[in-house]
Amino acid sequence: MPRPFVALLPFVLASTLHAQTHEHGSTMHHEPPTATAAPATATETGQSAFAAIAEIVRLLEADRTTDWSKVNLEALRQHLIDMEQVTLRSTVRASTITGGAVFTVSGVGRTREAIRRMAREHGHMVTGVTWTTADTPEGVRVTVRATNADDAAAVARIRGLGFIGLLTVGEHHTRHHLMVARGGMMH
Repeated sequence: MPRPFVALLPFVLASTLHAQTHEHGSTMHHEPPTATAAPATATETGQSAFAAIAEIVRLLEADRTTDWSKVNLEALRQHLIDMEQVTLRSTVRASTITGGAVFTVSGVGRTREAIRRMAREHGHMVTGVTWTTADTPEGVRVTVRATNADDAAAVARIRGLGFIGLLTVGEHHTRHHLMVARGGMMH
């Protein structure tokens, strides 16, 4: 090998390696992660019901007026079980009616009872509709109508949200969970 080429070899190799590490674009990083790249603390509290309870505990602990003698986290846990039963284990059959929809919601055992509790208690929290319930042997029949039955958008919203979507409407759930945990409103 001629001497001038040998002298330039380190520069050629360095240049080639530099080009290879940058040809993937500016979004790829080849440096090993550093300790500062990791989050300072874990943020996931676990399963969703556990996370909901943890959130309420943080609120209770942050409130100096919390009356711990009335706190009932078991009641909140039971409510969250109801929510899971209704969300994941019930069967919903929807039919259209003038101005809204009828939802026949059914299940067995704990699910049936959870359906009844949730349908009865959450209906009054949904605004802009009339919400009536009637028990059935398997669960409940919920009739939901727009306050103005001629409002096509309101009627479409009821039908589009369906039973479970209507249960989620509004920002009442965290307040409701806090009330349940404080020993207040319960299904």
